[in-house]
Amino acid sequence: QVPLVESGGGLVQAGGSLRLSCAASGRTISNYAMGWFRQAPGKEREFVALIRGGSPYYADSVKGRFTISKDNAKNTVYLQMNSLKPEDTAVYYCAVQYGVTTSLAAFGSWGQGTQVTVSS
Repeated sequence: QVPLVESGGGLVQAGGSLRLSCAASGRTISNYAMGWFRQAPGKEREFVALIRGGSPYYADSVKGRFTISKDNAKNTVYLQMNSLKPEDTAVYYCAVQYGVTTSLAAFGSWGQGTQVTVSS
């Protein structure tokens, strides 16, 4: 397990930007693939982005608007979110990919989440 703490969420108007951070402690994440998920009220947690071996992967719903990155020196993963839409409103979580797919079951060490609210 890798303790993870997300931050950077908040309230933003549609079209705005936010950068989420996911800081790991206790263990280095340099050798791990890291992902971001989100969960809107009444909906299941869904995959947003993954960074694995330096390569990013995105859900179709965020492709072209969100950018995932990892700073191994800071042991931190980021999610830059641009052109935000009201439907991006959710609690955002980061996690370590222990499996090989982007399904929830392939991830663990979940953080506590950070709320992102996009107003129209």
